Amino acid sequence: MTSRIVVIPTRRAHSNHAEVARSIGVDIIAGRYAEGTRLPGDAEMIAMFGVSRPVLRESVKTLVAKGLLTTKARVGTVVRERAAWNMFDADVLAWHLDAGIDKRFLNDLAEIRLAVEPRAAMLAAAQRSEDDLALHVAVARASGNLFMRSIGHVIEAALRASFLLSAPVEPEDRDTVLLWHQKIVDGIAAGDAQTASEAMVYVIHNGMRRHEAEALPSADIGEKA
Repeated sequence: MTSRIVVIPTRRAHSNHAEVARSIGVDIIAGRYAEGTRLPGDAEMIAMFGVSRPVLRESVKTLVAKGLLTTKARVGTVVRERAAWNMFDADVLAWHLDAGIDKRFLNDLAEIRLAVEPRAAMLAAAQRSEDDLALHVAVARASGNLFMRSIGHVIEAALRASFLLSAPVEPEDRDTVLLWHQKIVDGIAAGDAQTASEAMVYVIHNGMRRHEAEALPSADIGEKA
């Protein structure tokens, strides 16, 4: 793999303002608009995207709400520091995949999963219902914890990246992955919190090992080769 950044395209938006927000958001995340940078004026942006002023303003409002932009009187629209971005937002996560991700980003996703999913599996084992037994995102829902349910977008982004970049190919690897996912389900179904938690930890670590084996790029998100 020669590129320093791995791009995972996501679906295009369904409305003009959402597509403009996505385009600007990807440019910000990719570093084409650096932190503290003022965006071009309305007239230039309108000409750039071929949209009306109301559509542009709605797009900017969307990005402000997600923490990527701030609007200041007599200054204009400015890119906020990365620490202010809402990394749990589904769109922000999708735009990161569009902009390009590296090993550091994948590791960050894995670490937040390790902090949440094993505990979610334990809670799901204790509070399960027959309708709740799917996997990963469903485990977060089945935990009954509102905060864990809200982290579903992070899990979805992590799984999308993981399967596209390093899905198990060899039959033995696939069998191992299926076995440990089955252990999660069986542990939850049996109310065995410890087994469910340990199996979830193994599944996440196994995914991390596959990422390492693929020799993914380790540059920062904003760096381009």
